[in-house]
Amino acid sequence: MLFRDEESGPIEPVKGLPQPLPEGETILWQGQPTAKGLLFGAFRIRWLWAYILVATVWRLSALSVAGATAGGLFQAVIVSLGAAALATLILGGIAYGMSRAALFTLTSERIVMRHGIALRKYFNLPFDRMVGAQLKRHGSVGDIALEITGPHRIGYLHLWPFARPFRYGQPVPMLRAIETPDHVSRLLAEAVAAKAPETTQITEATDAPRRSTRPARTPASAAGTV
Repeated sequence: MLFRDEESGPIEPVKGLPQPLPEGETILWQGQPTAKGLLFGAFRIRWLWAYILVATVWRLSALSVAGATAGGLFQAVIVSLGAAALATLILGGIAYGMSRAALFTLTSERIVMRHGIALRKYFNLPFDRMVGAQLKRHGSVGDIALEITGPHRIGYLHLWPFARPFRYGQPVPMLRAIETPDHVSRLLAEAVAAKAPETTQITEATDAPRRSTRPARTPASAAGTV
């Protein structure tokens, strides 16, 4: 089952998982998104700041043409700064809550994504349903997009903010704003190579043409990066 939701009350039998791990399955890594990464990535706070800046300049220009005093111009700037600060505070609080509620788990068989402040959601992504993974770095954090196939796709609104932007028709789950993305990508590459080496292509998103870094099939050379 790819998707499951429940109230946030029940205690998890294993941290980050709605059910105990099957025999033979092991946890390779667990991590949470950073609040700062969500604020700048999912909530696009820079776009909001840019909008407020443009609106402020437009307002000041209009006031100047109308003959406003220096005090009036200063008041307009203060109002704009206050609006920017309030919006940042609100979105920052939401980003913080989402980052604390979310937990990503990489096991030897799958990836499990948990998120949701009021309603806890779980997304189970087995390696045999994955057809690709792509890493994109943003400074000290990174996003790993996970292409899945088969029936019962997950809705974009169920996934957000852990969905690849602008992919509404075919939503792509994404481990968003994770620290040490290179380490996580290596673990994912090794796990995929051991479980489904023929069905999953792992790549790295760069400004240059994409370069495939799919791990080799032999165990000795299974390590790789996405």
